[in-house]
Amino acid sequence: MKNFLLTCAFLWVTLQRSNVQTAVPAPVLNCCEGDILILLDSSGSVANYEFSRMLMFIAELLRPFSLGHGHVRVGLLQVGTTPKLVFGLDFHNSQDWLQKALRSVKHLQGDTNTEAALKVAHRVLTETRENVPKILLWLTDGVDPGDVDKQMSELKARGVSVLVVTTVHGNYQVLKRVVTPPLESHLYSVEFDDIDLITDELREAIIKIIQAERLHVVHLTSHSAVLQWRPVLSTDSSYYDLWYNSAMATHPEIRRTLSFDSSSAELTNLQPDTTYTASLRPESNQMLFNTLTVNFTTLPVVLSPAVVSVSHSGPRQIRVSWGPLQPAQVQRYTVEYAAIPSGRVQTVTLHGQMTSTLLTGLEPGTQYLLTVSALHVNGKERSMSVRACTDEAALPALDDLRVNSAGQQEVECISLILPREAGSVCPRSIAWAEETGYAALQKVTLIPAGGVDSQRLQQSGI
Repeated sequence: MKNFLLTCAFLWVTLQRSNVQTAVPAPVLNCCEGDILILLDSSGSVANYEFSRMLMFIAELLRPFSLGHGHVRVGLLQVGTTPKLVFGLDFHNSQDWLQKALRSVKHLQGDTNTEAALKVAHRVLTETRENVPKILLWLTDGVDPGDVDKQMSELKARGVSVLVVTTVHGNYQVLKRVVTPPLESHLYSVEFDDIDLITDELREAIIKIIQAERLHVVHLTSHSAVLQWRPVLSTDSSYYDLWYNSAMATHPEIRRTLSFDSSSAELTNLQPDTTYTASLRPESNQMLFNTLTVNFTTLPVVLSPAVVSVSHSGPRQIRVSWGPLQPAQVQRYTVEYAAIPSGRVQTVTLHGQMTSTLLTGLEPGTQYLLTVSALHVNGKERSMSVRACTDEAALPALDDLRVNSAGQQEVECISLILPREAGSVCPRSIAWAEETGYAALQKVTLIPAGGVDSQRLQQSGI
């Protein structure tokens, strides 16, 4: 019965939220990296309705974050008579799975054994990765928090930030002692019916803790790179100092000054397949900032020809095309072609701005090997080959066709007479049907020999 009432309460809250909120926050991509462990009061002192409100609040609070290694990891630990780790920090790597997991959490009831839960929290948060911010977010009615000062102090000594959301009936003095300063953004006392009002403010407080001070490469080509960072400056008297150079320092260092509201920069005229080091330092009169550094390697150049294709083929011609077009890097193209297996090799030379040519004078119905070679300005040569077939030549008209009948069900002989210049290897198809038009069309292929060919044909089913 209790589970049924909890489900009804959860659905009611969901419907109420859908009436007041339609937009889903956009993901905060690449902004944050850290571990968040939710310490959720699931004891009997929390009503089912209040429990469902806390779950909905957690789901909305965490929805914008990108999850997984390199982003935000989330765990959920329930407080009851015996603590329950619902899922650890490495369990969910997508918002879909996290949201489904939160919807399936059950109310434990029982006593408020926060001390036992904090022992589990200490293990979860201190046995994880180093050098990432860690947050313990405690949601509780605060009525009987227990003797938590010592364990909370130990967590804070290990670099864990403690944030608390409690009801107005909670033991404010105890909770004030365990929260990591500043209290105004890390301790919230609110009625559960109004808990949605603090979502944005609490999320901003979390972001300030786990914002990643990193310089990202978000786009990379052979000659350019786009850097992105989290903006930290707020006044027009501040600026960003950006400098970069190849790791081997083969060129002079390049420095740029960027405005205070910048959050990205494109580096151009880079050398392909080269490792660079870029550094960014926010400059402000108000405070000192760390210098952010990133290493990246530009992509190698895609040398032409990288792709070769054939089209518009006919009995005696084939169009061959290639790419990409690189007139500044290619001096000339050479196209070589020969009939397979032992035809004479023919060559066509073209300037570096060409991307196709039409090969003519070919033999019908013949397979050719086509090779496109590019001579680059640096002296290197790159080649690519494909096979292509010319179309069959159109067959000449018949000079004569004679049919000798040997009976109702048999056409004894068909004599096919071709012109002399047609040769002796061109196949010819013959089709016939009864004059009534009801019989199925019959068809056979004849291969002439010496200009005249006869073949006995038998028509069945007459």
